[in-house]
Amino acid sequence: MIEIIPAIDVIGGRCVRLSQGDYSRQTTYDALPTEMARQYADTGVKRIHIVDLEGAKVAKPCNLRVLEEVAALGLLDIEWGGGIKTPDDLTSVFDAGADHAIIGSVAVKQPTLMEQWLSTHGGDRIILGADLRDGKVAVAGWLEDSTLSAYDLIDRFLPFGLTEVITTEIYRDGMLAGPATSLYLDLMARYPDITFTVSGGVSSIEDIRALDAAGLSRVIVGKAIYEGRISLSHISSFISENC
Repeated sequence: MIEIIPAIDVIGGRCVRLSQGDYSRQTTYDALPTEMARQYADTGVKRIHIVDLEGAKVAKPCNLRVLEEVAALGLLDIEWGGGIKTPDDLTSVFDAGADHAIIGSVAVKQPTLMEQWLSTHGGDRIILGADLRDGKVAVAGWLEDSTLSAYDLIDRFLPFGLTEVITTEIYRDGMLAGPATSLYLDLMARYPDITFTVSGGVSSIEDIRALDAAGLSRVIVGKAIYEGRISLSHISSFISENC
């Protein structure tokens, strides 16, 4: 069964969503991150995906208080991304309660440091974030483009213990237009020992069922939940049906 991982994007301690990674196209929601985490845990999900959008933009974790509060609930595994650029940043994120750290910019700009982190902390704790615009990885909160593909990064870090990759097709993110299924199937075929997480475009529980039928392992769902297209009861029922 595909694992559903609800997303919480954070600016100023609040839940927000961007469209296509554009900070000028931001929607802020009333729910607090801790409230959403409790509701997600009640559905039966085991992991939550939290992105510090401020941290991604300014290259420094900015919402560690949110991480501490969600971790203090003790309800969910937490994967956290945004602004992790130095060893001190990584330590602060783990100390605040993250179980997994999503690394994007460092992987592109400081690959030797990424190799060290994978070797030290293991592939279960260090997740590669390879978010794509026109086939190339974008970094710094998707504000900068690189010349590297997801394949370039995976090939580089596989020898150092890489086991988990989150890939977002940026043009689909927040657009509710369906996931880039063919991209993930290609990645799975090339790298059968890597666990890939689908991210971007999921608009309905039918999308999730289709990804499950295609053999995908994990899927991040964000805006579709906040916009009411996928309800918490949908998630709960899906998990109950497939247990």
